Amino acid sequence: MTMTKEDIKYTGIKVENVAKGKADWYLFNKLCKSCYLCVAKCPVKCLHPIEEPNKDNSELGLFETPVVKPDLEKCIGCGTCQMTCPDCAIKVQRK
Repeated sequence: MTMTKEDIKYTGIKVENVAKGKADWYLFNKLCKSCYLCVAKCPVKCLHPIEEPNKDNSELGLFETPVVKPDLEKCIGCGTCQMTCPDCAIKVQRK
């Protein structure tokens, strides 16, 4: 059985209006292996692992470990986390 584009459902985290409304931040949890390189490289230290992930697996990564989420007030939308992620699990979309 071959999967089509329609079979693939986005699961993960979307944080709208980071950087004072200048960007949206996405994390594709099925790609995140929770290496936390993004946390280490963030210039404003706004990324943190989710302490209590929800039960629907949208906040768990590839190895069922907690993924990261930005602090809405601190994030500047620079995209360093996106460039650092070795698995392309983060997307910062500037508006």
